[in-house]
Amino acid sequence: MLPNISTKQLQAFLALDECRHFTRAAERCHLSQSAFSVVIRKLEEAVGARLVERDTRNVTLTSEGALFVDVARALVADLDAAFTDMGDFIARRKGRVALAALPSLAANALPGVIAEYKRVYPGITVQLFDSLSDQCLHMLRQGKVDLALTAPGANLAEFSTRTLCSDPFYLVCRFDHALAHQQKIRLEDLAGCQLIHLAQSTSVRQHVDQLTRGIAVHHSGLEVEHLATVAGLIGHGLGVSLVPELTLFQFRSMDLVAIPLDTDVVARPILIVQHKERPLSHAAQGMLELIETRLRSTGKIRRDLLG
Repeated sequence: MLPNISTKQLQAFLALDECRHFTRAAERCHLSQSAFSVVIRKLEEAVGARLVERDTRNVTLTSEGALFVDVARALVADLDAAFTDMGDFIARRKGRVALAALPSLAANALPGVIAEYKRVYPGITVQLFDSLSDQCLHMLRQGKVDLALTAPGANLAEFSTRTLCSDPFYLVCRFDHALAHQQKIRLEDLAGCQLIHLAQSTSVRQHVDQLTRGIAVHHSGLEVEHLATVAGLIGHGLGVSLVPELTLFQFRSMDLVAIPLDTDVVARPILIVQHKERPLSHAAQGMLELIETRLRSTGKIRRDLLG
């Protein structure tokens, strides 16, 4: 069973060791001599041993007291270091924040936010995991990350979510495609197009399937996992693709054209997700505030992507 010892008792004992005089030690601790004597007596009771020998002139430590001096110094030093660290965490001078984000966000929109955060809080370690939606939520569920930036999906009820921005869709085609010179694309314009798809596990694919339901598009037979592969396939005339705005940096090529879809409903919400039962640390709260300030505007993201 741990003894019930307070920092007040430890500091009083260390003052007594240094002053070797009850009156002077009591003055240093801002206590009356009688109150100081009570503090030392209660410490001895908690330790279970006599720590000091008292006479009319001098105070000397017992053998147990001499041993306990080192223990008391170590305990006070550890407490002081612990509270200094806690102050640093609260002031965001130390700590860790971990993010999981869709690859499109992790590659283009978040690096600037993380760089700004590191300039303001250089002592905080930032971790970033670029993953698909399901894996982002899995890491959040496990406690591996503090925040996830992802698209809507199943099993969100256990989390707290809010919309960061909307991610409208674009048609990406070669410069010589029949639709390449249009300012906007209607969904019915896609009839007859050969679509190059992302994998069915991606949130992009799930949205594209919903968009093209009832439209006479053709599946090119090409279904890949990486946007760079999609860009290469389009560049060789093997089809077109529907992709969200946040991914357009992958299609910066003189041979490719990105044209917005002409409908307000064709947008993929991007969510900030956190665990309902797990409060954010001060470091993570600071990151959340910066993300919301810098990325909540879709116009800001659009300038980053297309500028």
